[in-house]
Amino acid sequence: MDTNEDWAEKKEQEKNDRYGPLIGFINHLSHRENSGCKVSETNFTTGVRGSLHTNQFLTRLESLGVKNTNTREAIRNRTVQKTLSMSDMIVKFFFIALNSKTDWTLQNLPTEIVNKNMERFNLHLQPPRL
Repeated sequence: MDTNEDWAEKKEQEKNDRYGPLIGFINHLSHRENSGCKVSETNFTTGVRGSLHTNQFLTRLESLGVKNTNTREAIRNRTVQKTLSMSDMIVKFFFIALNSKTDWTLQNLPTEIVNKNMERFNLHLQPPRL
């Protein structure tokens, strides 16, 4: 979670450890085949509460070719908004699981999420009580 000050560094290391062997393997094959291809990794880490390291995030966008400052800032803002939105949805699903108040909770979720997941997770709305 992003309650610790070093949460981003820990996640960065986890991602590097996870994908490092794959990147090494691809680069090894590329070198062996003289393809000239080189693979690298650029991580974008966002905390569960929408937090991110702004300078790191913006610098990494720039390294991928997003040169316009306003565009980078717009991407950063949208990323935080989407992360918070997903966190909100997770909390609502958690409320369903804890309290079985499916009627109330599902009314507050985005329609596309409800429609996709009602059948998938075999959820059924109770008819309204009169």
